[in-house]
Amino acid sequence: MAAQEPQRVSAADFIRGFANWRMQSARKPVVVTHHGKDAHVLISLDDYRRLDGDTASEISAKANALQGSLAGLVDSIHDAVLVIDRQARIAAANPAACDLLCSSAAGLTGTGLAAALPGLDGSLLSHRLSRLLDHRERFSGDIPGILRPRQWLRVDLVPVPLGGAIILRDVSDVMEDCAAGDARNALVAAVDVHGGIGHARISVRETVTAANDALTAMIGVDATAIRRVRFSALLAIGQRQAFVEALEEVFRTGDPVRLGSGIVTREGAILPVTLAIVEMRGAYASDGAIILVTPAAA
Repeated sequence: MAAQEPQRVSAADFIRGFANWRMQSARKPVVVTHHGKDAHVLISLDDYRRLDGDTASEISAKANALQGSLAGLVDSIHDAVLVIDRQARIAAANPAACDLLCSSAAGLTGTGLAAALPGLDGSLLSHRLSRLLDHRERFSGDIPGILRPRQWLRVDLVPVPLGGAIILRDVSDVMEDCAAGDARNALVAAVDVHGGIGHARISVRETVTAANDALTAMIGVDATAIRRVRFSALLAIGQRQAFVEALEEVFRTGDPVRLGSGIVTREGAILPVTLAIVEMRGAYASDGAIILVTPAAA
């Protein structure tokens, strides 16, 4: 085709004699000019396919490889992924979704989403799914009781051409940790309101990092005066070794320890107290300890 000398025709003549020029293009290319400059080329379908064949095949192969890679990626992630159509029927499920829903991919495919998620009807997620399918609206949030009672799922809704994708992650442990953290904060607030219980947070090197007003009032100083001071230095000299040994036992075993001791006040008097020592355990190592201090007479 490269050896063929193309025919040239103006745009106006091309429009008036289109049927003729279409037949001419079956034998050789027809160049359509605009204001004397080459603008378009009309060629036969066979010539076009010969020109575009390799490129089209390459693009198709790349597209197929990409789709395969995406499918493999979805199958390999730990989050459960469900693809639903516009009638809220499950069209695909990755292995994590099958594990979460205790069913096979074949058993889930074609099933209504409400049947797979027993707590869906009437929930916030049901409304969000309608927004996803009708308006392609995204959503991300934590929702309880969709699959099992007292189970929290992190839900992400993403629009896809077929309908929507639902990404699920079980975050029950995280929510329980948050609730436990709230309970601990409430307990600390109750201790502070009580006013008769002192508490200090110390590092693994025994230095005071924080102390409440009740403890500083027992000693007769403000919090800044004892910050970064070794807690054993606040005790009577005869009580320090017992405290150090108790603290080492807490860090070694992780078990709380209770012992009698005596705190030295600012005036030099020794106030008999009871100490309760509990380790603060981080994700990978000890973060120090919490010490409750109550007057021995309390």
